[in-house]
Amino acid sequence: MSTAIEIRSAPHIKAPRTVEQIMRNVVGSLLPVCAFFVYQYGVSALASLLCVTAACLFTERLFVKTGTQSGSLSDWSAVITGLLLALTLPPGFPLWMGCVAGVVAIALGKALFGGIGFNVFNPALVGRAFVQAAFPVAIASYTPSFLPGRFINFIPSTLAWPMMQPPDTTAWLQNMQIDGLSGATPLAKWKFDGLMVLPQDLLSSLAGHMAVGPSPLLILACGAYLALRRFMDWRIPVAILGSAGLTAWMLYGLDPVRYPNPFFMMFSGGLMLGAIYMATDMATSPVTPRGMWVYGALIGVLTVVIRYYSGLPEGVMYAILISNAATPLIERITQPTPFGKSGLLQPKRGASYPLHPEYISREEANAVTPKKRLLKNKPKP
Repeated sequence: MSTAIEIRSAPHIKAPRTVEQIMRNVVGSLLPVCAFFVYQYGVSALASLLCVTAACLFTERLFVKTGTQSGSLSDWSAVITGLLLALTLPPGFPLWMGCVAGVVAIALGKALFGGIGFNVFNPALVGRAFVQAAFPVAIASYTPSFLPGRFINFIPSTLAWPMMQPPDTTAWLQNMQIDGLSGATPLAKWKFDGLMVLPQDLLSSLAGHMAVGPSPLLILACGAYLALRRFMDWRIPVAILGSAGLTAWMLYGLDPVRYPNPFFMMFSGGLMLGAIYMATDMATSPVTPRGMWVYGALIGVLTVVIRYYSGLPEGVMYAILISNAATPLIERITQPTPFGKSGLLQPKRGASYPLHPEYISREEANAVTPKKRLLKNKPKP
C-alpha cells in the first residue's frame, strides 16, 4: 500500500467548517445589531464598541504570544467577545472602564482556563460581571436613545478620566430639555416606578427618550440566519424564551397586578441578546440535545426569578453564568443511551447467565482454579 492510513479517534466524518468560518459568520450576524446600536446612541456607542473590542484583541494577543493560552487573533473569538461585551454596557459607560472589562473578559474568562474551547464561563459575561461589581454606579447610569446631536457629541461620561468621578449626565440632559428619569431602562421603570412600556416600543426599540438596547426583532432575524446556516443550535434559544415566557405567564396568572405580562418579560432587557448570542456559546453550553433543553429552561426560569425577587432589574447575566457552571452536570445526566443498550437488559448484580451448556456459571468459575476450570471445560471424548 502506497497511501498512508491515518488512525484516529471519532469523529471520522467532519463537516467542512472551521472555527474561523463559524466565528466570522457570528461576527457578520452581529454587525447589523452593532450598527443599530450606533444608530441609537451615536458616537459614544461607536467608541465603546471599538475600545472594548480593541482591549479584547490586545489581551488575546498578549496571552497567545506568551503561550498562556491556545488560539490566535485570526479565530475571531476575541472580536465576538468585545462586541457582545460592548453591547451589554451602557452607551455612556466610561471608555477606560470598558477597556478594563475587555481585559478581564479575556484574561479571567478565557486565558485563565487555557484559551478558546476551554473556558467554563462566557467571557463577555465575566467581564460584564466584574465591572458591575467594581463600578456599580457607572454601570447603572443609562441615557435615553436617539438624542439630538448624538453623531457629533459624546455623552459626557464616556470621556471620563481614569479613576476620576464621571460627570453627572442628569444636568446635561436637563440642558437639552430632556428628563433624566427617561434614561431608565424598561425593566428599571417597571421594577422601581411601576411603569410599563408599550409593546411596539419593546419590539422595535425605536422609541426615543428611553434607554433600550438593540431591537429584539433585529436580534431574532440575525439569530435565525445563524440557525439556518447551522452555526447555532436552535434548541437553546427556544428553551430559554419558552421557559421564561411560561414562568412569567404562570406568575401573571396568579397576580396580574404585581407581575407584568409574559410579552414584557421576554422582549425587555437583555434576554433576547443573551438567548441568541451568549447562552449558545459552544464551549460553555451542553452538547447533548436533552441537555440543551434543560440548560435553556434553567436560564429562562432563573432570569424571571432574579428579575422578580432580587434587588436587580436584570437577571440574564447571572442566569447564564450559573447555568454555565451547571453545564458539566447537565451533560452528565443527559447522556444519550448507546445504540442497542436498554435498562431492561442490564444484568443483575451477582447473577449468572450461562451462554452454553458446556460453560460453567459465574459462581463455579470463581470457586475453581484456572487449572480446574481448564479441565472442566475440556471436551469429553
